[in-house]
Amino acid sequence: MNKKVVSDLDNEQDFSLNDLLLRGRVSAPAVTKELPSGDKVVEFRLIITREKRDGVDTLDIAAWSAKSRRFAMNLKTDEWIEVSGSVHRRFWKSATGVASRWQVEAIEMARI
Repeated sequence: MNKKVVSDLDNEQDFSLNDLLLRGRVSAPAVTKELPSGDKVVEFRLIITREKRDGVDTLDIAAWSAKSRRFAMNLKTDEWIEVSGSVHRRFWKSATGVASRWQVEAIEMARI
């Protein structure tokens, strides 16, 4: 898959691509959060076994659309799913200043 975008500012090609596909196990039931803005997000973690190495990676997944929030809320612990989406860095104000974390924004999810 190639993405070709021409920038209006400097007429350079931008080949950026933020598209991922993950398969893993749900670590625990999803949690709904309401943000200060009033937006709702459902968050959960996905456990993915590392290839060619011992151990796993546990990734934070965020479901923003109504459809993906409903799907995420029905997931069960240890259920295998596939997630397609993109990676984003989220920022917020904490008691100690600005905080951030990386998170996968789930666009499509399916049980496998």
